[in-house]
Amino acid sequence: MLNLEAIRTAKVSSNPYPFCVITNSIQEDSLSNVGSFFPTISHPGSIPMESVNYEPIFGQLLAQLEGDEFRQIIEEKFDIDLHEKPTMVTLRGLMRKKDGRIHTDSKTKLITVLLYFNDEWNSSDGQLRVLNNGQDLDNYVAEIPPLLGTMVIFKVTDNCWHGHTPLEGKRLSIQLNYLIGDSAKNKHQFFHKLSAKIKNLFTSNY
Repeated sequence: MLNLEAIRTAKVSSNPYPFCVITNSIQEDSLSNVGSFFPTISHPGSIPMESVNYEPIFGQLLAQLEGDEFRQIIEEKFDIDLHEKPTMVTLRGLMRKKDGRIHTDSKTKLITVLLYFNDEWNSSDGQLRVLNNGQDLDNYVAEIPPLLGTMVIFKVTDNCWHGHTPLEGKRLSIQLNYLIGDSAKNKHQFFHKLSAKIKNLFTSNY
C-alpha cells in the first residue's frame, strides 16, 4: 500500500532540522480504499490504536508502516539506528482550537511520521508548518496541507518546532513514532490510554 519508492527517493531538507514531505506516499490504487476505512474518531486528542476498531485493510497499512522495510528506509534517509527501537501509533480525527500550538516533540521520540487522510483541504488553517523557531508561527520554511496520502517525516531534535493555525473540526491523521526504548513506550501508552478514557467518559456524559 505504501509507495516505498517515493518515500525512499524523497529529498530530506536539513533546514531548520531534518525533514521530508512525500505527497504520494500511498499507492494510487490503494488511496480510496485506505482513506474510506479510516477509523471513526469521536473525540479530540491523540488516540492510541489499541483504543479503536478498524478494518483489516487499515490494519495492513499499519503493519507496513511498522514493518522492517519502511524502518530501513527511515534509517537510511535520516542516518539513524532504529534497530529494535519500539514504535507507537496514535490517531487524530478531531481538532480543537488549542491543538496545533508551536511545540517540539518529546525527547523520548527519535523520529516522527505523520500520514494524512483528508480527501480535500480547502482551509488555510490546519496546515502543518515546519518552523524556524518556537515563537513565531508565521516564520516557517514549509507548509503542508493534510491531504490524503501526504506524509511528513522528521527527526526529533531540540529545535524541531512545528505547529499549525487553530482549527476546529475533522482532520484525519496517523502519527507513528520510533521511541528511545520500551520504558518510554510504556509511559506514552499509559498517558494516551488514560486521556482516551477520560475523553470517552466526558463525551458519553455530555
